[in-house]
Amino acid sequence: MKEIAVSEFKAKCLGLIEEVRKTRKPIRLTRFGKVVAQLVPPDPEERPKNWLGCMAGTGEILGDIVGPTGSLDDWEAWRG
Repeated sequence: MKEIAVSEFKAKCLGLIEEVRKTRKPIRLTRFGKVVAQLVPPDPEERPKNWLGCMAGTGEILGDIVGPTGSLDDWEAWRG
């Protein structure tokens, strides 16, 4: 496991975070030679086994979805 000083971490923070994300290997932070913290990757997100249909039942119909949205007089093609 890689160990670096807190002062070095402060200077290279974003790069070290990216390194942990890519390699998934933790880094220990030391101060005066003693470990004070550890930068670890997050647990992998659990995804549903089948994502098809995972949103079923979450929608709500608020009005008429079949009827016309206006009167037929508003349509130029209908007038002729």
